[in-house]
Amino acid sequence: MNLILIIVIIIIIALILFLISTYNGLVKSRNKVKNSWAQIEVQLNRRGDLIPNLVETVKGYASHESKVFDDVTQARAGLMNANGVQEMADADNTLNQTLKSLFAVAENYPDLKANENFKNLQNQLEETENKISYSRQFYNDTVLMYNNKCETFPSNIFANAFGFKQAEFFKAQEGTETVPKVEF
Repeated sequence: MNLILIIVIIIIIALILFLISTYNGLVKSRNKVKNSWAQIEVQLNRRGDLIPNLVETVKGYASHESKVFDDVTQARAGLMNANGVQEMADADNTLNQTLKSLFAVAENYPDLKANENFKNLQNQLEETENKISYSRQFYNDTVLMYNNKCETFPSNIFANAFGFKQAEFFKAQEGTETVPKVEF
């Protein structure tokens, strides 16, 4: 009788440890998704901080291109005010398109392309674009791992029971697979 009781207690303890481990694994994965999203936001904000300086530098050479400057400013504001993964992705894609226009304007001004301030901003922006790309990839990899935990047995039982929802992947709009070219 004592042997059966000991076996039952061991099974119950093992089951409790399994439940705790599964729940904690889901929490850690969800927090990793949140952290990786925050890293994307950090890089997008860094790019957003560089853009006003870039616009001002280009304005000094091409002041008559006000529509391009307005479009870039509006796109930047849209990105800074975006909430959620898809809204942020859409705003980011819009900003990328307007930056392409800004760099197209800069192409017409050889003195601007030679300006040290512009070159420095251009290099910082290119570096930031690379970091954004890496952060998006890391975010999507993290979302994949988390979503797999939410969908695979037996952790899916706990995910459903405790309200763990699948995370949304960062998706670029069609036709925006390329990063704005910032080389001259």
